[in-house]
Amino acid sequence: MSYFKNVSKIQFEGAGSKNPLAFKHYNENEVVNGKTMKEHLRFAVAYWHTLTMDGSDPFGKSVMVRPWETVSGLDLAKTRVEVNFEFLEKLGAPYYCFHDRDIAPEGSSLKETNENLDVIVGKLKEGMKQTGVKLLWNTANMFSNPRFVHGAATTSNADVFAYAAAQVKKGLETAVELGSENYVFWGGREGYESLLNTDMGLELDNLARFFNMAIDYAKEIGYTGQFLIEPKPKEPTTHQYDFDAATTIAFLQKYNLDKHFKLNLEANHATLAGHTFEHELRVARINNMLGSVDANQGDPLLGWDTDEFPTDIYSVTLAMYEILENGGIGSGGVNFDAKVRRGSFAPEDLFYSHIAGMDTFAKGLKVASKLIEDKFFENLLAERYASFKTGIGADIVAGKANFKTLEAYALAQTGEIQNKSNHLELTKAQINEYLYNTK
Repeated sequence: MSYFKNVSKIQFEGAGSKNPLAFKHYNENEVVNGKTMKEHLRFAVAYWHTLTMDGSDPFGKSVMVRPWETVSGLDLAKTRVEVNFEFLEKLGAPYYCFHDRDIAPEGSSLKETNENLDVIVGKLKEGMKQTGVKLLWNTANMFSNPRFVHGAATTSNADVFAYAAAQVKKGLETAVELGSENYVFWGGREGYESLLNTDMGLELDNLARFFNMAIDYAKEIGYTGQFLIEPKPKEPTTHQYDFDAATTIAFLQKYNLDKHFKLNLEANHATLAGHTFEHELRVARINNMLGSVDANQGDPLLGWDTDEFPTDIYSVTLAMYEILENGGIGSGGVNFDAKVRRGSFAPEDLFYSHIAGMDTFAKGLKVASKLIEDKFFENLLAERYASFKTGIGADIVAGKANFKTLEAYALAQTGEIQNKSNHLELTKAQINEYLYNTK
């Protein structure tokens, strides 16, 4: 049975195409910087936004037109698996991602919930075998159910901590069963509303204990995928413990967990933290912690996580520059943690939106590759920091200088210190030329 009868497999038709159901820039077999676009980008589709999001919000009911939603419960979960693989095949995305509660409904007990999961995981495994699609990562939803009102691994209730551990245990078993290349920990409600009633030290210690338990169990069952943590500054709590890349890295380093984890970074979460996406990627890259990305963008006029599909070519180009400079994203990928707007309720909008995002990243990849080929940033930085290559600057970098030698150097200088303009506006204009002219 076909759920998208009016959509054929999406093909690359090039920049001049007027076909809305065709790629203009994403040619999966085109070689850029030594690898195909498919190998560079490793696109994934988010199960939750694509298959379970109904368009409801605090001000209105569901609006999405999804012809396949004629049943409910486990039957609907089974149908969504079929829709998922048809969508992935027609889109040409090699990966997908999910939370455990996206794919199967909760039962009346943990035992029944796990039984529901087993049914759907079996069906997913069959679909993956038939289509060749792979699982980029899976994770546990430890934020929707009321039991997690005070958090999961950072809860004030030990019974909830135990339940969360059991849920992640099952998630890791699912990862093994489906060959998941990564396992993600998203904080969800791992944070606090007020310090007035929060034992921050205990909660962070417990979070570290939880991660160590996960590491131990992964080893026990032979799971070799990459562990990822996804930072987010706020929503749903006032302050999330994994606020941004720097905060998360500091936490991992404090508890000696940094050898086991990398970061899954989301563009919209960077915005909420007061950063650009490329800033978060740079922080992770220079700390050897860049693992994967959630591709979306936020609306700067709104103060919440809008999860729009990425179409900002400027931001995506700078993001792809960081990824290329990182040597790629290893077992990670570009997961579209993005949803169609509430007014884009037709089934074909799922294709239009993903095509837009994939084309944007493909174009960004090509521009970033050209910037690297021309050594654009390399030359710019070499000129700007030239004073650290010779003389006193070279001594500073080599660790030969101290306060006494630096004072002596400063006292011996005559006249005013001369700074050079950084020509930032010129740099931005030059980047624009790359965006305009890279084919």
